[in-house]
Amino acid sequence: MEHARALMQKKSEIEEQLDAQISILKANNCTMETPLVDAEGFPRADIDIYAIRGARVRIIELRNDLKAITNEIGKALEVAYDPALAAASAAAEAAPQERRPFAKVNAVAPGSPAAEADLQREDLVVKFGPLDHRTFTASNLQPLAELVATSENKRIAIKVLRAGQPVFLNLTPRSGWGGRGTLGCHIVPYTPPS
Repeated sequence: MEHARALMQKKSEIEEQLDAQISILKANNCTMETPLVDAEGFPRADIDIYAIRGARVRIIELRNDLKAITNEIGKALEVAYDPALAAASAAAEAAPQERRPFAKVNAVAPGSPAAEADLQREDLVVKFGPLDHRTFTASNLQPLAELVATSENKRIAIKVLRAGQPVFLNLTPRSGWGGRGTLGCHIVPYTPPS
């Protein structure tokens, strides 16, 4: 619980920094999308372009930090209110077969549910909801497709290996996000190198 409180304090600090950067945009009557050049393509003289560009970059960084820390807080609270999760997580980490990937993320579309969940290209999928390597036969991801088809607008807990480290994500399949499918990523079968 102390860990969750410390993360919440960090979240508040990030939100304060975000508000400060947004106030720079407001002071210049700008948003994240306001053009910085006039109709002829020259830099606008009525705004502080340098400050606005710096604020926009910082807002993007802070939004990413806020998303990451919100996910961390969620995990910390799950562990705080359900200690069995912590024990199960520790046991899963200890069991080597639990870390065996069965699929690989080949591509992630920007703005997709997969991108929002922070799924990244080259992530190796170890667990996808209740599915793990024991669920699959060679080169057949049909159980994963079936799970996704029945889980629209429902959160699916995922465990991936990223650069050899376990990463826990929550993915919510949904249609109408602006691209193909409900995930917005391409997942292929993975066979570990011999």
